Order: sequence, then structure tokens, then C-alpha cells
Amino acid sequence: MIQGLGIATVWTFDQQRTKAFFTEKLDFEIRDEISMGDMQWVTVGAKNQPVLALTLMSLDGPGLDPESAEALKKLVGKGAIGAGAFTTDDCRGDYATFKARGVEFLQEPTERPYGIEAIFRDDSGNWYSLTERRAELDFSKDFA
Repeated sequence: MIQGLGIATVWTFDQQRTKAFFTEKLDFEIRDEISMGDMQWVTVGAKNQPVLALTLMSLDGPGLDPESAEALKKLVGKGAIGAGAFTTDDCRGDYATFKARGVEFLQEPTERPYGIEAIFRDDSGNWYSLTERRAELDFSKDFA
């Protein structure tokens, strides 16, 4: 039986630079950094969420044929890939902290029906939602 999502992929042009982005700017922790022949397996995760990690997958790594790698590089580079939504208990506060650390925001914190949301990019161009959910919402009912 599936118990949940354990690893999600984030495509990166430079694993070490992206690792620094997540650890230095967003306060994530390094979970794995393992040499596997000609590739590096690098995962990071939010300190308060030990069961989910992001694998920082190189855009020129194994598993991608040259045509697919080139197409993916173009999509990531132009910022067309939404890599996920991070939850927070203080969207405005995190926005101010991360912006001061040099994180590029595409959208300032904005009131939405589900809470407060800001949108930012990582160092490769992937974009993320930073969302503070409204406490009174029941997602199983309100958005079903």
C-alpha cells in the first residue's frame, strides 16, 4: 500500500548551486549527497518534514535522451516548470526573509480564496508557490 510521496524531482542546471539555494536561502537541510559513478544523488528537505525530500536532478544526467534533455532545459530555463507548493505559517514573514536573501519572487504575498500565496523561482528557473493556508478551510470539502 502506498504510504505517501517520499521524493519529488527538481530539475537543475547545477546541483551544487541549487543545493546552496535550498540550504542557504530557504533553510532546507541536506538529506543525501552520494556519488553514484558519473552522477551525484543530492536530496534536500524542509527541516520540519522529514518524510519528503527533493532530489536535485541534473538536466544532463542519466535517464534523459539528448532530445528530451534539450527540451527540458528549454522549459526549465524559461521558467515554465512549476515544481510545487510549499506551505508556511507566515507567508509575509517568509517572503520578507527570503527576498532579503536574494530569492526572486514573481508575485508578492497575495490574498487568495485558500489563503495567502507568494510565487518564487529557484536558481534554475523552476517556480514554487509559498502558501499560508486559511485555517478555517477544509480542503477535503471546500475544493473537492
